[in-house]
Order: sequence, then C-alpha cells, then structure tokens
Amino acid sequence: MKEISPLSRRRTGMLLHPTSLPGGYGNGDLGADAYRFVDFIATCGFSVWQTLPLGPPHDDLSPYSAQSVHAGNPRLIALEPLIEAGWLQKDGGLTHGEEGWTYRQRRLVEARRGFQARGGAEQAVYRDFQRQHGYWLDDYALYQAIRMAHSRRGWFDWPADLRDRQPAALATARRQYSETLAQCQFEQFLFYQQWGALKQYANERGILMFGDIPLFVGYDSADVWSRRDEFMLDRQGQREVVAGVPPDYFSADGQLWGNPHYAWERMKKDGFQWWKERIRTQLTQFDLLRIDHFRGLEAYWEIPASAKTAVKGRWQPAPGDALFQALTAEFGALPLVAEDLGIITPEVEKLRDDHGLPGMKVLHFAFGGGADNPYLPHNHIVNSVVYTGTHDNNTTLGWFNELDQPTRAHLFDYLGGGQEQMPGLLVRAAFASVARLAVVPLQDVLALGGEHRMNQPGVANGCWRWRFNWDQVKPDIAGRYRHWLELYGRV
Repeated sequence: MKEISPLSRRRTGMLLHPTSLPGGYGNGDLGADAYRFVDFIATCGFSVWQTLPLGPPHDDLSPYSAQSVHAGNPRLIALEPLIEAGWLQKDGGLTHGEEGWTYRQRRLVEARRGFQARGGAEQAVYRDFQRQHGYWLDDYALYQAIRMAHSRRGWFDWPADLRDRQPAALATARRQYSETLAQCQFEQFLFYQQWGALKQYANERGILMFGDIPLFVGYDSADVWSRRDEFMLDRQGQREVVAGVPPDYFSADGQLWGNPHYAWERMKKDGFQWWKERIRTQLTQFDLLRIDHFRGLEAYWEIPASAKTAVKGRWQPAPGDALFQALTAEFGALPLVAEDLGIITPEVEKLRDDHGLPGMKVLHFAFGGGADNPYLPHNHIVNSVVYTGTHDNNTTLGWFNELDQPTRAHLFDYLGGGQEQMPGLLVRAAFASVARLAVVPLQDVLALGGEHRMNQPGVANGCWRWRFNWDQVKPDIAGRYRHWLELYGRV
C-alpha cells in the first residue's frame, strides 16, 4: 500500500535540486546522474529525495517564481534518452561560445523533428498526454509562444488584445506561432516522461520524492495570464498589492517578492477549483509535498505594489481552513508538510494542527538563546520535519564559521564535541531528533563551506546555480551515513 505520510515511520531525506546534479548542459538534468544520485542516497540509507519546485524559471533561475504551477522546467530534459530513443542524432556537443541552455534548446527542436519522423507508438502516448493535461497545457504553450514572439516580455506588457485574451487575437496567435506552441507542448511531454521514469526508479528503490509548492505564483506566468480573475489585479492586469514577508531573521527590510495575491473570495465560490487543479498535478509528480510559506494560508502580508521594501505591509486573513477542507474532500488525506518558519502565531499553529500537518524545525535557528527555543532538539515533536538548514540557509559549515563565540559555546555545550566535528555534529543531532523525518542538504553531507550555498534570500542575482561533482563524494560517506541512520533508527 502506498504511504500517504512522510511520518508513517522514521525516515531521512537528502535535499538537492536536480539542476545541482553533475552532467547535462548548463545545469544538471534528469539523465544518468539523477539515477546515480538515487542509488547513492539509497546506499546511504536515505529514503526521501527533496527536490524543491521543478517549474520553468525566469532568468534568475529561481524555482519559487516559475512561469507555471503545472509545467516542468525544460532545462531538466536530458538529451541522452532522446538519442537512445532514436529521435536525436549524436553530435559534437556545444559549438564555440554556445551556452548550455542554448545548446539544449537547439537539440530539443531537433528531437521533435526526429520524434515526428520516428516516434512510432510513442506518438499515441504523446496525444494521450496532450488530452490528459489540456486543462493547463494549451494555455501554457500559448503563453510561451506569445511571450517569445514579444521578446520575452511579461504578458502584462503585451498588446492589449493578447494581454486581455481577446478570442480573435488568441486564434490568430495559435495559427501564427503554431510551431513554437507545438515545440513547447512536446518539451512538456518529454519532461513528464523523464520525471515519471525517474520517480518510478526511485520508488522501486524505496525512495520517496518530496516536492515543494510555493504558496504564491509568479506574476509573469501562464497561471496569472490565463486565470486573471483568480488574482488581485486591476482591469489592465496590474498589481495593486503584492506578496512578501515583514522583517525577519533573513532581512531587516523584510522580503518583497512581488507575487500577486489570490482573490480568495472568488476562489471560494467555485470550491477552490484552481487549487484542486494545482494539487492534482503535484500529486502525480511527488509522494510528499511541502507548502512553502504555509503561514500565508492563515494570514498573508499585503504590500502596496509601489513599495520599495516589505516594511509597510499589513496582515490580511486567508481562508486556509476552508481550503484544506475542500482539498481533503477532493483527495482524501494529503501528504503535506507545512513550512511554518518566520512569524508564526497561535492561529497559524491551530491551522497546521487542525489538519494534522507536520511543521519544520531548523537547527540553524536553535542556538544562542534559552532552553525554550522550539528549534532545540529537546523541544521537537514527532509530527515534524527537522532540517540542519534549508535551501535558504547557508551550508552548515558556512553557518558555523559565521557564528559568534557565545553561540558556538552554546552549541558545543548542548551537543558536546568540538569544531573539528562540524558539520557532522549538527547532522547527527537532526538524526537523533524525535521528528519522524530528518532532511539534510547534500552540501552538509559533503561537508562543504558557504561558497557552495544554493540561495540567499533578498539577493537577486547569482543564486540557484550551484552544482556538485562526484569527486566530492568521498568513498567513506555512504558507509558512515548508513551507520548513523541505523544507529538512530532511520533506515
């Protein structure tokens, strides 16, 4: 029987976005290194791979503001399986000065031509994919085709007839950009096929795939363009208020994300159909799901669109309880984890607990205060997920190197040991926790410093590009981790 909860028994997960894998052109992908990574974490004794979101990003490469909540990132499509299928011929690789993504795009166009000529029985599978995913695929492909034809400008800057989805203008666009539209649909087919095969491979080896749902969606996205009535926008599609968070641990000015807010009253009228479609897609891709910024489902930070920082916002209520009731009625028990970090009120905790959702404990936040700190291991609860650090944190070694002396003293007084045992000391504290699921970023498994950080909140450029290489995976790692996981009852 398929497990519906990450907390059915003690488990351990490794955190790595697939773009951080070795191999591939410009970034990691769903090719041979992804399967090798599954084998590696299984050998270590891990049983969960947490991936972060997999949607198509904008130029900043952040998966948390994707161009679709349903589509996959075409940068993750591996070329080798297309060669093996006979749809793509081998070549000499990148030409002089060619970037990885440019090369991958060119080769995907060639693969579609090969598929059209030699796809065989797979062409019927493709048509079935188009029918099954038509509720989002058609609008997404049209959005991408129009966007590319208009120099990749956001939909809100398109000519008014296309921006406002006038039927005649859309019909003309479908004819005019038919090749681009078809290419986009084909790439989504490839992504879904490759991701499905990888997930099956992982599941067969006892590995659950753990995804991530950003609470808000990107303003420049197919979702907002095709369903403007679901969002708080004016008649021209402009934002009057935007999403973010008030000042917190990460930023003295808060975080100004810029995502549009949901028109919650409108969503309630049709029983949250938009959310049901979103969750349905995610449940086909993952065994477990984290809801990023969960607290925004109880109340969200509303910031004037003209604001330069997130400081001058206000809390507005959200219908999280009604939403979860509707989702449970549709899907039954949901395998969800609540990202409940930041400013958490009793009302947020009640929403989480009323629906039985595990919250998060982050050990980077545990030290330097008093014994009542909820992130200290003795305050953890079974129904939770413990992390050394998340994708937004520094690596544990980088974090430790920046600690002041009193905080270091507290850490060693609490955990025992010394500096030479970092980051393993914190990793073992996560494994020892009563929390049913413990998650460790690969950077901590490899004992990498702060220069290997994946993301830094509030920094617009240079994030989401980190990749590891197999030379960093020392021969003793798998045995050491399997011993630790057996020691703490997590295998």
